[in-house]
Amino acid sequence: MAKLFSREWTKPELLSRVGQMDQLAGIRLLEAGDGKTRGCRVLDVWTGTGLRFQVNAERALDISSCDFKGLPLAWRSPAGDVHPAFYEPQDLGWLRSFSGGLLVTCGLDHFGSPAKDGDTELGLHGRISNSPATQVNYRTFWDGDDYKLEITGETRQANVFGENLVLRRRISTALGINRIHIEDVVANEGFESAPHMLLYHFNMGFPLVSENTRLHLQAEETLPRNADAQAGMAEWDRFQTPTPGFREQVFIHRPKSDGDGVATVELNNPQMGFGLRWKYGTANLPYLMEWKMMGQGAYVVGIEPTNCNGLAGRPATRELGQLPMLESGESRDYHIDVEVISNSLR
Repeated sequence: MAKLFSREWTKPELLSRVGQMDQLAGIRLLEAGDGKTRGCRVLDVWTGTGLRFQVNAERALDISSCDFKGLPLAWRSPAGDVHPAFYEPQDLGWLRSFSGGLLVTCGLDHFGSPAKDGDTELGLHGRISNSPATQVNYRTFWDGDDYKLEITGETRQANVFGENLVLRRRISTALGINRIHIEDVVANEGFESAPHMLLYHFNMGFPLVSENTRLHLQAEETLPRNADAQAGMAEWDRFQTPTPGFREQVFIHRPKSDGDGVATVELNNPQMGFGLRWKYGTANLPYLMEWKMMGQGAYVVGIEPTNCNGLAGRPATRELGQLPMLESGESRDYHIDVEVISNSLR
């Protein structure tokens, strides 16, 4: 049963009180009509609790804006939402269409620094987020006394003489909850083995991120990416006000998991009284990259579960013997729950 307005409701009780269910929760398909976002199909989702988010079908079903009771949760970049027609794959061109938002998917065969792998030029963070989804479907439906919301689709990354990888994504939530469930299956539908690097780039911003915010996770190991991160190791879990000239710091965590193999990570702002909690399996996502960027405008904390420690790019990851591979016909599953935690919910 859905819990709304401090009580639980059955299906008949709710249906007797509304003309249609999108009075309380729903999904609406829209199309952007202005600037570089023109032509993007956007699925607007609301759950009746104050949680609202938008899924961009032109960007691999990534999640752009997200707010809770009018408070934005995600950082938004100066580029804004950008149609993949404007994608610049070379070198750091990915940053020109990096919208920020709740989730940007990086991969499927490369993430991290630009690199050259044989004759292949690999730009920052791979291609998948700048690829439109196909077979996009959405539905709202009753399952007993639960009213569920679901979006599905698939995004293919293919090259005639290279990889043929497909990402099949399901995003689900329900009336009365503050949680988004992301279920991905990545399959190699080519006839040769293929590198498979995947990183979930969650981007948190103001007002969730402030000098009062704390990151809570238990890690087997935490390492700095470089000298800039080494200088901030003592304060990887704390943040500050926007700082002129701040140099990004990236920390590489190996989160501990519970008896079911699930890691829990929380980013909480006790002064604001709310935060976000991630839960996901560490068997397929053993690393968590933390992107701490406390600059002016670029004021963001990235929470980034990933399947390998590959920030140096694909060739360097292969040289270390740590490059994940998918054999022909093989697939891999990923599940991530993102939940709003709020003092008003406790």
